[in-house]
Amino acid sequence: MAGIGIGLIGGGYMGKAHAVALSAVASVFDTALRPSLEVIAASNPQSAENYRASYGFARAATSWEDLVADPKVQAVVIASPQSTHREIALAAFAAGKPVFCEKPLGASLEDAIAMTAAADASGLPNMIGFNYVRTPATRFVRQLLATGAIGTVTWFRAEHTEDFLADPDQPATWRTSGRANGTMGDLSPHPINLTLALMGDVAELSARIETVHATRPGPDGPVSVTNDDHAQMMLRFASGVMGHLYASRTATGRKMGYAYEIHGTRGAIRFDQEDQNAIHLYRAEGPQATRGFTRILTGPEHPDYGAFCQGPGHGTGYQDQIIIEARDFLTAIATGKPVWPTFRDGLAVAQIIETAFRSAADGRWHAVPKT
Repeated sequence: MAGIGIGLIGGGYMGKAHAVALSAVASVFDTALRPSLEVIAASNPQSAENYRASYGFARAATSWEDLVADPKVQAVVIASPQSTHREIALAAFAAGKPVFCEKPLGASLEDAIAMTAAADASGLPNMIGFNYVRTPATRFVRQLLATGAIGTVTWFRAEHTEDFLADPDQPATWRTSGRANGTMGDLSPHPINLTLALMGDVAELSARIETVHATRPGPDGPVSVTNDDHAQMMLRFASGVMGHLYASRTATGRKMGYAYEIHGTRGAIRFDQEDQNAIHLYRAEGPQATRGFTRILTGPEHPDYGAFCQGPGHGTGYQDQIIIEARDFLTAIATGKPVWPTFRDGLAVAQIIETAFRSAADGRWHAVPKT
């Protein structure tokens, strides 16, 4: 098993998740490449040193530029704020190093376009971090749809709903300012990526994007909220099917409401990430008296589950999704072949977000540009 030196930029919530995943992935999946945690960078050298000691990296970098230039770093994982993604990715590609970047691809559509162009020009492996779509349950749903298990799909609905800003008395933070930090930049990329994965291209959409709580408490009085709390989109897919998407950070009671429902001519599927180890499948067959949704618990027969546990129904968790991402990134590097989702898939998400903002501004349906 060959080794590969990893440089990780950002040691916070997602940085820790990636550090843990990279430490575990070779054991879980017996990957052809075994990651070596070489260098970590953070917002300042002291933070980097603290993360180095906690996560087991060989060295703490003085800056992300220092990390990218280090000859022991052979691949770069970006888990820093989205405003930094573009500059780091372009530098890493220029240095000849594969890049894994957390979602969203950048802080704007322009960032996403530039990053995708750099990735394509480099010819290097690249991936974007959409972890929720990698649960064994959703991977199994993709298989069901591919085999026509519910017939021809006639309607689709997806959401990503959480309540971390549902309370109007929650103080203003960095999350409540700047378009890129709103729900459209933070939460909506996940269900949009899911929608593209399950349903294919979106032809056109009509969106409404709103701020629920216009002000929040600040140290010196009310502070204006300058980004969105929730958004909805009506969708028309390239296939002609209708759909709906909703994202919210003010959905009282919802903690991880990454959920979807799919109707077909011969059945239907329901999924909710708050119960991430189960799908609900309806098949329109047999006597009417016995028809109903069946709750299917994931197990070793479902994608990637068996690498973590041999017991059906025992379940996988959030960290396991990140380990699967790490496996996919290492596979892309080892084989030299793209593994979904790449930067180009991240650009497709950014195109839909930008189209939604245009639609919300003028109240019209808008075609989604091809990436």
